[in-house]
Amino acid sequence: MVIGKYIRLSQADQDMMKKENKTESESISHQRDLIQRYINSHADLKGCEVREFYDDGYSGTNFNRPSFERLLEQIKKGEINCVIVKDFSRFGRDYIELGDYLERIFPFLGVRFISVNDGYDSIDPAASDSLSMHLKNLVNDV
Repeated sequence: MVIGKYIRLSQADQDMMKKENKTESESISHQRDLIQRYINSHADLKGCEVREFYDDGYSGTNFNRPSFERLLEQIKKGEINCVIVKDFSRFGRDYIELGDYLERIFPFLGVRFISVNDGYDSIDPAASDSLSMHLKNLVNDV
């Protein structure tokens, strides 16, 4: 299995980073560490190749983000078959598009999707039927 760690931070967070004269947001570092701890704590993920993709300063309201597009290209080529994010909102805030990825695109491409803080793992058959997943994504969109 090859894992794609996807990390995103919005423009608003990037503006705060500039005020504090930092080259990378603490939130980027936090997301990176959180996902890595998750990988290290799960035997089926530990030892897998991990590729990192992050969009610092991009809105989650659309999927036109450079690193996201690189991640998607590698998925389409069959080079990545698992995506891990901190939470659904880091992946995207568009309810319809996010639902398409989770319920249609990724299953069709054989990609496992994990949202650490949401307790979501698409390998669990009950995951896609979870009402809480749909409500969280709807709230993120709003």
